[in-house]
Amino acid sequence: MTLTATNSCLRTALKPLSAHIGVRIPRRRPAHLWPPNHRLASTSQELRTDGKSLLTRLKNLFLGTSIALGLTFGYLYVTDTRSGIHRWASVPVIRFLYPDAEDAHHAGTNILKTLYTFGIHPRERGKADDKGDLQVEVFGRLIDNPIGISAGLDKNADIPSALFALGPAVVEVGGATPLPQEGNEKPRVFRIASQNALINRYGLNSLGADHMAGTLRTRLRQFAHSMGFGLDTSAERFVLDGEAGVPAGSLMQGKLLAVQVAKNKSTPDADIDAVRRDYVRSVDALAKYADIIVVNVSSPNTPGLRDLQKVEPLMHILKGVVGSARSADRKLKPRVMVKVSPDEDSDEELLGICQAVWGSGVDGVIVGNTTKKRDLVWRGDLSAEEQHVVLEQGGYSGPQMYDRTLNLVKRYRSMLDEALHANPGRKLEQKVIFASGGITNGKQALDVLNAGASVAMIYTAMVYGGVGTASRIKEEVREEIRSRKSSS
Repeated sequence: MTLTATNSCLRTALKPLSAHIGVRIPRRRPAHLWPPNHRLASTSQELRTDGKSLLTRLKNLFLGTSIALGLTFGYLYVTDTRSGIHRWASVPVIRFLYPDAEDAHHAGTNILKTLYTFGIHPRERGKADDKGDLQVEVFGRLIDNPIGISAGLDKNADIPSALFALGPAVVEVGGATPLPQEGNEKPRVFRIASQNALINRYGLNSLGADHMAGTLRTRLRQFAHSMGFGLDTSAERFVLDGEAGVPAGSLMQGKLLAVQVAKNKSTPDADIDAVRRDYVRSVDALAKYADIIVVNVSSPNTPGLRDLQKVEPLMHILKGVVGSARSADRKLKPRVMVKVSPDEDSDEELLGICQAVWGSGVDGVIVGNTTKKRDLVWRGDLSAEEQHVVLEQGGYSGPQMYDRTLNLVKRYRSMLDEALHANPGRKLEQKVIFASGGITNGKQALDVLNAGASVAMIYTAMVYGGVGTASRIKEEVREEIRSRKSSS
């Protein structure tokens, strides 16, 4: 019997049994129509695996893209001075973490310095000054806008570049004393939060003029190196002489760096020659690296300093500073301004200061500084704690200073210009005025500019308004100009 016949017999014999138990006996098929079972299983598994792999890759791509976009937009938002987080979140957090105002000041400076080092610092985005609508001329230079930051925020010139990135066209650092000094005992800075005001009695704490000069020299050399000029003294000279196309102080087109100098507390006020030597020594060290030298004779926290605003001593000091500035070892010499007190405000006192300015060859006046007076504060608005704080000795700064600043700008403008009118045949350059004191918004800035100032400077407004304050004020100035034009 053949194999085929045998199989046929078996199927015939098993047919009744298979029908009874429900099992179907498959018919034999040709080998070429019946692929191996493992081949079918493998193909199905590969299809399922490829599908899952593609889905996983798509999920990972979506997740990675989302994270990248989130980080990018988060970075752009956090580093934009216009972001509300800087005013409404960062400032309260720093005040909460650092109840002592001086500790908060140092923390803010260190944070800005660190962020700038890694290139993740706040900056004004969108090239807001490219419009050219806020440009003003100061000392024959066209600067981007009329907003400045007063001295005190950056006492040792640690962060001028970081401050410029926030939008102002003028940054004032210092004050620097010829020798290092500690300043007054702590605590020496106090907040009056309900008034957005401060009282400080730092006492011109300074690491010294030589230290600041070294810091600014390093900054200049790093700039020269970044521009491909090298690191040697010839590269430094190239930048100092204006061959790099930027001011030697700010190192940025359309911006100016002001460096404030003061005398040491230990130098006797009665020895005017010694006082003059203090100022001249600091200017000798710093003039090369400044676009503007600011002579501080108005700090309320150095006993006897404001007495130097009398005509004779002030003239003597300012002549020495002007001579030193004009001897600075570079082609374009720094200009000189004197920072005056808002408290010496009688006509006689103002006239004496103006006479000293014209007689010494000083180029302008910064009006003014912090005040010792407390008549500006409405004490009914203060908490019990603030009632005590307002009695602390030191210089008061805050929005309540604004009206006095505006009034003084008008008076100084009028008195300084009298010499121009009295000498029509002489080619005299109009003295420049910077306004400093209580400026917190664009309307106020525009009003002091219209009153005769070239630059509106801020200090306490930044403490309470955050790093976006300069950008905000500039935009408010634009809005105010548009509003006044439309209503006229």
